[in-house]
Amino acid sequence: MFLLPVILADGVTLKLGDQVWSFGLNFIVYLIVAAIVGFVAESLVGWRLPLGFVDAIIAALLGAWLLTKVLVAVWHLLTYHAWRGRRRSSYSRG
Repeated sequence: MFLLPVILADGVTLKLGDQVWSFGLNFIVYLIVAAIVGFVAESLVGWRLPLGFVDAIIAALLGAWLLTKVLVAVWHLLTYHAWRGRRRSSYSRG
């Protein structure tokens, strides 16, 4: 009962001296997914990165970020012709 507000929190805030670091729930989910993907990737490939599991998490985060950017670019290239020729009047609702 007492842990429910901690589990349902919006994120984690750390205060180290004068600096305050705040990590949102989306970043925490990215870290969890990256940890799982890094562990699975290391076991599938059969060799480890120089820093081990931490490096695998970093590589998975970098891969997720790059894949997101690449997919946005590909989507833009595929749909560019569909919205390029529209006139301004086609956007009106009236």
